[in-house]
Amino acid sequence: MTTVKVIGAGLAGSEAAWQLAERGIQVLLYEMKPQKMSPAHHSPDFAELVCSNSFRGDRLENAVGLLKEELRRCGSLIMACAQATRVEAGGCLAVDRAGFSRMVTEKIRNHPNITVIDEEVTEVPDGPVIVATGPLTSDTMSQATGKYFGTDYLHFFDAAAPLVTAESVDMDLAWWQSRYDRGTPDYVNCAMNKEQYDAFVAELVKAEEAEVHGFEDKNVFEGCMPVEVMARRGQDTLRFGPLKPVGLTDPKTGKEPYAVVQLRLDNASGTIYNLVGFQTHLKFGEQKRVFSMIPALANAEFVRYGVMHRNTFLQSPKLLDRYYADRRNPLVAFAGQMTGVEGYVESTASGFLAAVAMAAKVQGREIPDFPKTTAIGALGQYVCDESNVNFQPMNINFSIIEPLAQRIRKKAEKNLAIANRSLEQIDELIARGL
Repeated sequence: MTTVKVIGAGLAGSEAAWQLAERGIQVLLYEMKPQKMSPAHHSPDFAELVCSNSFRGDRLENAVGLLKEELRRCGSLIMACAQATRVEAGGCLAVDRAGFSRMVTEKIRNHPNITVIDEEVTEVPDGPVIVATGPLTSDTMSQATGKYFGTDYLHFFDAAAPLVTAESVDMDLAWWQSRYDRGTPDYVNCAMNKEQYDAFVAELVKAEEAEVHGFEDKNVFEGCMPVEVMARRGQDTLRFGPLKPVGLTDPKTGKEPYAVVQLRLDNASGTIYNLVGFQTHLKFGEQKRVFSMIPALANAEFVRYGVMHRNTFLQSPKLLDRYYADRRNPLVAFAGQMTGVEGYVESTASGFLAAVAMAAKVQGREIPDFPKTTAIGALGQYVCDESNVNFQPMNINFSIIEPLAQRIRKKAEKNLAIANRSLEQIDELIARGL
């Protein structure tokens, strides 16, 4: 029986291992935890969510919502475990962080076709192999991958938000509501008036940052930007970003607040919240000092402070094909954020597609064609697009999916039409057998 190695048991690696195993392929899954942990890792479990606990929007009019639905229909392990450990978050799919990783770990370890090997891999193995060591790739493996390709990595910096206990939030100054009242009221809203907001921004801008080797504002991924970096871009940047009050009403005044910090559940028991959009690399003491200026968080108990870490990714357009495989050797593939996809769902999608393609190769079958009209296919084709000379990590979005032949003026209707077209094609692929 054919054996495929998968290196790394993050979101992409776990998904890849599962898809291969479900197709009757023996998988050797290598994971360096718990023997070796990166500074951002806290758990020995697989598919650890080191930043937010949110998989983002769940509506089909949203590109990541479409990507999630495609993966669900294709039998994604990650999407199934996310749904099973879901916590309320309005229109978003958020999960119990520990419960989610624990479930993925149990599923992987109990699969009869998967053997887990708890050790660090320090070279790119001969194929067939899928390397999914993630944005937190060890220095040794990073150097080995660079040596394998004969090229330098690119990199950017990513940041995680702090967590606070639910009981330490002053609910006399906060209220439950989802923006625009979409879905159930699943966010705790912490308002600030103009005076409080201006004072908060002033302290945030001058707060002392932790030393992060090589950090520059220009290297920060826009979708996960530290809150202090946003504050430096202008007095009202935060009010048009994570602190925007639009669609919220303070029940104490009956009016829209000047600025609002939102908290989202981080576990199923409802005991921990994360500060939405508050990724940061401030020193821990400064985080406590500045974030406690938010009135409802004046006495907040921080169970984890925000951290900053380097994400490493390949110059994929020069190196990989649309199935995330080495252009020179189709039996050596890569997956996850190291390929230049950005986000939990996108990493999962890359692991899924790399595994589906690898399974077809080793079993002598035709590789299923995921066209650019699907979100899964469009993401793969973005990563391998050689015309992209200034390659940067990318979240899934409708602009990289093939447009409709007909013009639809209303954005939501257009996006929904694109989603419906995509799902029809996904269903056709499933009917033919993936």
